[in-house]
Amino acid sequence: MAGVSESAICIGVVSAGAMGSGLARAWRAGGVDVVTTVAGRSPRTAGLAADAGLRLLAGLDEVVQAADLVVSIGPPDQAGQIAASIAAAARRTGSRPLVADLNAVSPQSVQAIATRLADAGLDLVDGSISGGPPRPGGTTRLYLSGSRAQELALVADGLAVRVVGVRIGTASAVKMCTASVFKGFSALLTQALLTAHAHGVEDLVVDDLARDFPDDMARLPRELSVAASKAWRYVGEMREISATQGAAGARPELFDAMAEVWTMVSGRALGQLTPEEAIGPSSLAAVLEDLARVL
Repeated sequence: MAGVSESAICIGVVSAGAMGSGLARAWRAGGVDVVTTVAGRSPRTAGLAADAGLRLLAGLDEVVQAADLVVSIGPPDQAGQIAASIAAAARRTGSRPLVADLNAVSPQSVQAIATRLADAGLDLVDGSISGGPPRPGGTTRLYLSGSRAQELALVADGLAVRVVGVRIGTASAVKMCTASVFKGFSALLTQALLTAHAHGVEDLVVDDLARDFPDDMARLPRELSVAASKAWRYVGEMREISATQGAAGARPELFDAMAEVWTMVSGRALGQLTPEEAIGPSSLAAVLEDLARVL
């Protein structure tokens, strides 16, 4: 933060799921105080926050009041509501923290969020994350844009920060483009292998794909399982990608269809797992059986 030593900064995280807790752990390693609330959250979220060593406060009002910077990181379709809740807490407490939206949303969505926060006297940093939750020595990237983006460029192990401009929406545009490739590829693999499984040719299909995608095929069971466990979050993200592409003059229908793929997966057995459960060892045959099983 401008004019403040990093050790004096307090960051409030809303909310401390896997990614939020991972970011908090990375910031804490750099000497930053990180707070959150688990009021109304699941036992899983409470456990992740505790494991990351976050300082727990009673509620959102207390988080907004304590923090110099409030970070919003949740499911894409909840980004607007999270912003509204932060704005309401700021009004109730008379606090004016800087807010960073790190959700996977379209440039249009984050611009609307900036307007909503400005009505409460709050400035916004647009941010997007590429990669998994930060870990020591990892390669997770945090893209930032906005006039105050540099204030979130904190030293954190396993988190590479890139300030990409002063316009709100630029960082989110990066995410929408890269996520369309990463998660679109996962959706294509899921569709292809479900179809291959139905015809009993999954081994032949994997063998053929391995010629061009050897690394992806080697970790296929884990990748399909983890993606399935996040399918319910991906649905909203696909809608945001669709809106981004449509506004850019590309066709929006492709990622509307990808949203339907992830909606389907969220209703299958694998879609009911947590990411921690999905990481466990399993054969490709077992993964495809669970993907094919409708609940």
